[in-house]
Parts: sequence; C-alpha cells; structure tokens
Amino acid sequence: MADTKILISGASVAGPALAFWLTRYGFEVTVVERAPSLRPGGQAVDLRGTAREVAVRMGLDERIREACTDTKGETLVDRKNRTKATLRSDDFGGDGLIAEIEILRGDLTEVLYEATREKTEYVFGDRITALDERADGVDVTFASGSRRTFDAVIGADGLHSGVRALVFGEESRYVRHLGSYLAFFTVPNRLGLRNWAIGFDDVGRSAGIRGIRDGDEAMGYFGFASQKIDYDYRDVEAQKELVRRFASGMEWEAPWLLEQLDDAPDFYFDSCAQVIMESWSRGRIGLLGDAAFCPSPLSGQGTSLAFVGAYVLAGELAADFDGGLKRYEAVMREFVEKTQEMGRDNAESIFAKSRTALRTRYLMMRLMRLKPVAALASRKMRAVVSGIDLPDYPDRPKTP
Repeated sequence: MADTKILISGASVAGPALAFWLTRYGFEVTVVERAPSLRPGGQAVDLRGTAREVAVRMGLDERIREACTDTKGETLVDRKNRTKATLRSDDFGGDGLIAEIEILRGDLTEVLYEATREKTEYVFGDRITALDERADGVDVTFASGSRRTFDAVIGADGLHSGVRALVFGEESRYVRHLGSYLAFFTVPNRLGLRNWAIGFDDVGRSAGIRGIRDGDEAMGYFGFASQKIDYDYRDVEAQKELVRRFASGMEWEAPWLLEQLDDAPDFYFDSCAQVIMESWSRGRIGLLGDAAFCPSPLSGQGTSLAFVGAYVLAGELAADFDGGLKRYEAVMREFVEKTQEMGRDNAESIFAKSRTALRTRYLMMRLMRLKPVAALASRKMRAVVSGIDLPDYPDRPKTP
C-alpha cells in the first residue's frame, strides 16, 4: 500500500481518525483542510459504546481521557436557579446524557493530529474545487491552483461537505433539518464550576454553562427550536445575531452569556440536522462521518460514528482496495440507521413545548435515576451505541 495515495478532505475528527488507520496500513495519506490551522474549542463531543473500544485499539484511550472535560454531571435548574434534576456521567455505564468520555472537539482534534502528523501530509488553508475520476485514479484541483492525482478521495468535511456537493449534488438533497439549532462558545468560568455543568431549560429553548476541567474557562451554549432558517453558515456575525434574537428575554444566566458572544475566542453554530444518503461512495470517491451520515448532535453519537467509521473504512480498504468502499458501507449501514433513528427520537423531546411539558421533562429525568427505569434505559442506549460488532483487521495488509 506504500504507493497507494489517498486524499482526505477535512481535519476535524473523522479525517485525522481515518488518517491514523490508513497510515498504519501503509497508505500514503494527505489531509487537506480549508481552515488555516486546527480549529480550537468547539462543542463538547462524546465517545460512547463501540467508539470507546476503537480508541483503545488506537492506543489513544489514555491521551483522550487526559484531555477530557472531566464533567462529572449536570444540574438542571429553573429560572430562579432551583435544582429540578441531576444527571451524572456514571449513569448508564458512562454512556448516558453526560458521557464518561466527553472532550472538546478542538482538544480531540489536537490528540488525533499529534498522533498522525509524522506520517500524514497536512495541507491547511486550501480546499478541493474539482474532482475528475479516471479508471486508475482521481485528478484533484485545489483552490490554490495546484493539481494532484490520488488513488482515492474521502470527504470527511462535515455536514456542509464540499466533496459531497461536487460528487453527489447540492446539500438540500441530503441534509434533513430536525427543528432546532445549537450554539457553543468559550466564556469565563464565572460560576466557578469544577467538573460540573448547569443547564437551564425554557419553553422552546435552553442555555447552559459547562466547566472545562479545573480551569478558568467554561463552555457556554444556547439551543432553540426553530423551523429551518436561511442563513450563511460561514457568516459568524449573522449567526450571533440569530442567537441573540432567539435568546432574547431568557432568564437565569442567559443575559450574561449573550454579553460574552462578541469576546468569545471561538463560536460554533449550526442546525441539528441529519445527512441521509442511499450511498456514501461513487467510484473511487467516498464520504465519512457527518459528510456521509450525520446523526445530528441530538443523538450524541456523531463523533462515535466518525471513530467507528474511520476504523471500518481503513480496514476494508486495506483488505480489498477495489471493493473497500462498498464493504465499509455494508458493515456500517445498520449501525448508522439505528443511531439516526435515536437522533430523530431525541429531536422530538429536546425542547419542551409548554410549561407543563417542561415539568414532565424534569419528572422523567428524576425517574431515570431509579434502578428499574435506569436499567431499561441503559439497555436501550447500549443497543444503539454498541450496536455493531467491530471486525478484526490485520495490523498490516496482505501483499496482493
């Protein structure tokens, strides 16, 4: 595989995770990322179920845990700061709403980058603008004007994938809005939170602050229910205005959080959406992670799917390069569909539609702590997050 060149678009989570496995099998890997450098901060993401086993097989489990937010739980409060429910990271075997392995997206990306940069070529500040597949490779044109040829191209470039648009068509054909939006940004830890989070739910919207390890910074967030909004996903200032509009009049710490928007060193905002595709590949070009099968943040499984998908895709390409993309899809499809179904179910209940529904929500969360209810919920959760048997791939490919 030393002479087999693979281009990956996207240096967030899925791309570097795939690069890790591909270089282990001896492929020559290039990762192109349109941002000028790795993106810091971002929302907290989780590794659950089978994805935790992938991290162990990578030998990165310890490093990932060292970089975790170390959030032990979350207190849900009302507008007068009265506790209404409590969630803990050890609920449901570490795979609950507050996961045992929770890490800022930027921190996870840094771990993966450090584990791959010696054997992987990273090209920042560039992107793919054209793909021309031939019988023996893919000619790639970049925004910088350079042109190169690769044996395969993988789009791991997120919900708004440029590779998907070039190969499969416009985004609207595949992205399904689930009725809500989320925003995350770094703020001062003014509540002095240590390994803990506090969340405030209002009708149709929410806000929260999550302590980041033992530091002076925290992560603030807003969420709100809304039909699809037409906005430029690269216009950060316009996105902040949307957050201000939908969070207007919120109580608790929401007014202070809104004041922090302009000074936040990072800001993430996007639709809670899913990507639904009949196929994740065409010829020598494939998709991975959110670009292929985003389950939405409401599933809590986007990063886990990326980890598992990277492991499977690399293993299948190493076992049979010509048929690897199709085999990867065959192995992953049921796992993805179960996860996306959970994401759609969660979208129905994530924001209360009335004060009565909000009280019912708190009651259900308290009931979830009871052993019989917790045992049932844990079984249902494990059936999804551990809903795939990891294939065993050899450390090195067989010689053709």
